[in-house]
Amino acid sequence: MNEPTTSGSHSRGPSTEPGGLCPRAGPWVAAREVLVPAGPLYRVEGTAVTVDCSVRGFEGPAQQDFEWFLYRPEAPDTALGVASTRDPRFPYAVFASRVAAGEVTVRRLRGDAAQLSIGRLRARDAGVYECYTPSTDAAYLGSYSGKVELRVLPDLLQVSADPGPSPSWPRGRQSPAMPPRLTVPEGQELVLGCAARAGGGPGPGAGAGAQHTHLSVSFGRTPPGEPAGPGAGEEVAGLRADLSVEAGPAYGARLAAGKLQLVRANGGGYRLALGSARPADTGTYHCTAAQWIQDPGGGGNWTRIAEKRAVLAHVEVPALATQLSVTVGPGEKRLAAGEALELTCNLSAAPAPLPPGPNVALSVGWEMAPAGAPGPGHLVTQLDTDGVVSPGPSYSGRRGGLDKVAAGAYRLRLEAARPGDAGVYRCLARAYVREPGGRLRQAAEARSAPLPVHVREEGVALEVVAWLAGGAVYRGEVAPLLCNVTTSGGPPGLRLALSWWAERPRTPDGRPDPELEPARLVGGLDRDGVVELGVRPSGGAVSVERLGHRTHRLRLHELRPEDEGVYHCSAAAWAQLPDRSWYQAGTARSGPVTVYPYTRPLDTLFVPLLVGTAAALVTGGTVLGTITCCFLKRLRKR
Repeated sequence: MNEPTTSGSHSRGPSTEPGGLCPRAGPWVAAREVLVPAGPLYRVEGTAVTVDCSVRGFEGPAQQDFEWFLYRPEAPDTALGVASTRDPRFPYAVFASRVAAGEVTVRRLRGDAAQLSIGRLRARDAGVYECYTPSTDAAYLGSYSGKVELRVLPDLLQVSADPGPSPSWPRGRQSPAMPPRLTVPEGQELVLGCAARAGGGPGPGAGAGAQHTHLSVSFGRTPPGEPAGPGAGEEVAGLRADLSVEAGPAYGARLAAGKLQLVRANGGGYRLALGSARPADTGTYHCTAAQWIQDPGGGGNWTRIAEKRAVLAHVEVPALATQLSVTVGPGEKRLAAGEALELTCNLSAAPAPLPPGPNVALSVGWEMAPAGAPGPGHLVTQLDTDGVVSPGPSYSGRRGGLDKVAAGAYRLRLEAARPGDAGVYRCLARAYVREPGGRLRQAAEARSAPLPVHVREEGVALEVVAWLAGGAVYRGEVAPLLCNVTTSGGPPGLRLALSWWAERPRTPDGRPDPELEPARLVGGLDRDGVVELGVRPSGGAVSVERLGHRTHRLRLHELRPEDEGVYHCSAAAWAQLPDRSWYQAGTARSGPVTVYPYTRPLDTLFVPLLVGTAAALVTGGTVLGTITCCFLKRLRKR
């Protein structure tokens, strides 16, 4: 409220003391003073106004009475009774019905102050308002009334939705009485427009003199199911009277991060851009425009004289988790080994295709599981949110990749399919929303239905036979184990890889002992003929060599008792694809080969000889000792 002012003595108040005497001479005494706001006051037709009135320096009871009069511009000397604190019959006929209806009221703020309120201003309410306080003083000293001018401006404030170039606004004709319903996918930008203007403003024709007015515009949101009337909901952002932009409590972080913008466009339009929309942004959006004025004598403070609200749209932001869908094609795939494998993954998030905007990042990957295997399987390749393709651990070095071929469409390509590529493929998509500060938050994840892939290969049959050359082998000798591999079928240019394994000992019932380690590699040759040596049970020397195209030999040098056990030979056939990569076309293993280090015959005779000699010496010594002892005893007796 503006600073109060005082006026001179009321015309209806007598200028002398009671009895017609002149004011008393003598010491100075306190004088009554009535205070009202400095004027003129500017208000808009249809809005409310309150005018305070207080009195000080009076005598008599602490509770004073107040009477309000109106002097209209067309009759500046005619006082119309508006309202009174002491007489309910005080209002004139032009105000009596409004006072009875509660539209015009006067209420006490305290004993020496009261407030006049007009709930809905009319054009004829303009004029000079006088607050009169009936005297309770012993002498008429000071002022008994205060006056303030009220100017009622026409209501020219207009607020409406302004679609403008907003990408969120639906195209086509819209009913002006029905706000549109907008669906904005999570992560997209929500853009709303508002048109606000105050007509010609408080110019001279409106009786406002040279007073300056200003518009403030605020965008707000009301949660679903709640009324969107005046004062309801929460503020999103507002353009204040000083042209500064402020965000509501729940939107401050987004304004600071640049994800919330409120700008003024040409022609009285305002644009709210809410980046990276969230499901919590669902609701009814409205625009509130307020007209402000600097009342004279108000110390530079702005007073709101008009306010209107328009509903812009009902906005729904569905969660990506409920919208993201993944499909794969072209259906069940059958191809021959060596042919290129191509699969397509399509992403969508109804009602808008992906990617919906710069605030959403996607990662797409392919998984493969062998037919009948549980779970999604292992990673084939993945395209991350930065567009970097990373193959899975088992696909490093494979030619091909994962490419984006269209909006929401991604293609997996393996240049030369292998039999091991057969299985069930699934496309995995993840959608991330960029939060304030640039951090990515995973908002959705979806997998496609399984897509079977069959890879035909030319059959390769392997037959592996192994044996111990020479039959029996003795300790300290070289044990030669031979392995013969026979192939049939398959593509030309097959290469063989061969390996020898020492099996773990077996239990009495013929099964491997579970408490001992499994079979260990003793030695082998890869498909390029490179020797790979393992460890034999005794730790002795090992050599592996190829004797012919299909025959390989393992030699255990200086055979020891620890080398006793069962051995077998394993073979793998490798075929080369058109991209010069290799795949395993078939495997087989031989039957068991038993190695028993026999003892040499000389060693068999030498042991009994040593035992017999030792026994003879012991026996001879015992007999000789007994005879000598007896002879000496007889000799002593004699």
